[in-house]
Amino acid sequence: MLEASTLQPGRAVARRLVARAVAVSLAVLAPLAATTTATAADAWPAQPLKAVVPFGPGSSPDQVARIVSEKAGAILGQTIVVENKPGASGNIGTFAIANAKPDGYTFGVSIIGPLVNNTLLFDKLPYAPATDLAPLTLAVHQPNVLVVPASAGIGNIGQLLDALKENPDKYNFPSPGAGTVSHLAVELLLQQIGARATHVPYPSSPAALTSLLSGDTQFAALPPIAVMPMVKDGRLKALAVTSSKRSALLPDIPTLAEVGVQGIEGSAWIGFVVSSKTSADVQKKLSDALIQAIRDPEVAKRLQAQFMDPVGDTPAQFRGYMDDELKRWEPLIKKLGIKGQ
Repeated sequence: MLEASTLQPGRAVARRLVARAVAVSLAVLAPLAATTTATAADAWPAQPLKAVVPFGPGSSPDQVARIVSEKAGAILGQTIVVENKPGASGNIGTFAIANAKPDGYTFGVSIIGPLVNNTLLFDKLPYAPATDLAPLTLAVHQPNVLVVPASAGIGNIGQLLDALKENPDKYNFPSPGAGTVSHLAVELLLQQIGARATHVPYPSSPAALTSLLSGDTQFAALPPIAVMPMVKDGRLKALAVTSSKRSALLPDIPTLAEVGVQGIEGSAWIGFVVSSKTSADVQKKLSDALIQAIRDPEVAKRLQAQFMDPVGDTPAQFRGYMDDELKRWEPLIKKLGIKGQ
C-alpha cells in the first residue's frame, strides 16, 4: 500500500496543471468577451429609435424632430419614430427622455424651459437637466416674432407699445409654456416700457396661436414657423423680431431695438438630448448622426423654409450655450418671481 506522503507530489502537480489550464482559458476568453462587447457597440443601432417631443404636433420642436430624424435615421440605417408627449411646460416629455432606458434608442428634442429655466420656475422637477440629460447638439435658432391679429387695427410696434402702457392689465399674451423665450421676451419688454399684461401658458405654439386668433389673447411673441403663414395670408400682423439684428430669414421685420427698446434678445432654440446614463460610444454615434443630418444641405434648406437657422454644434458647445442661457434669464425670473404652471 502506498504511503500518503507518496501521493502528495502527484496532487500538487495536478493542481498546478488545473490552475494553468484555467489561466490559459481565461486568457483566451477575455479577448473574446471584449470582442463581443465591441461588436455589440459597433452594431448599434440594431432596431428603430424613438424621438420624444415634449410639445404637441405641429409645434416647432415637433417640426425639427421630424425633419432631422428622417435624415438621421437614414444615416444610422434605422427608422426614427417621433412621439409627442406634451404637458407641464415641457417637463413631462423631457422627463420621459431623461428616464428612458439608457440604451440610446430613446432620445428627443427640447427647449429652453425644460432644459434650463424650469430649474428656477419649479420648486421640484422629476429630473435634473444638468445631470440627467446629455446634450447631443443644438439643432436650430429661431427669433420669435411679435404679432397681433390683423383685426386689432395695430399697424406697427409703436402702436402696440402705446396700447400696452395706456391699458394696464387689459391685454393677455400666450406662450408655449412658462419660462420659454415666448414668455420671457415679452416679460422683459413689459418691464422695459413700464407696462403690464397677463401671461397665459399653453402646451404648444399652435395652441397659443389658436388663443390669439380666437381673441382670448391679444398679442404674442411666437416662433416664425407658427405665425408667418398667417402673416402671409393676412390674419396676423408681424410687428418685430426678438433678436439683436434683423433675421436673414425675415429681413422685412424690424427689431425692437430699431424702435428704441434695447436689450431684448431671445432665441427660441431647439436641441437634441438623451439620457446621461447612455454610454459615451452610443451618445457619440447618435450625436454625430444628428449633426450630420442638420448640416445636410437638403435638411438645412427644409429647416430654413420653416424660418429656422440650422446649427448642428458639438455636445460641449451646446452645454456651454445652455449655461449661458441660465445666466441670461435667471435675474429676470427671480426679479419677477415667475413660477411654472
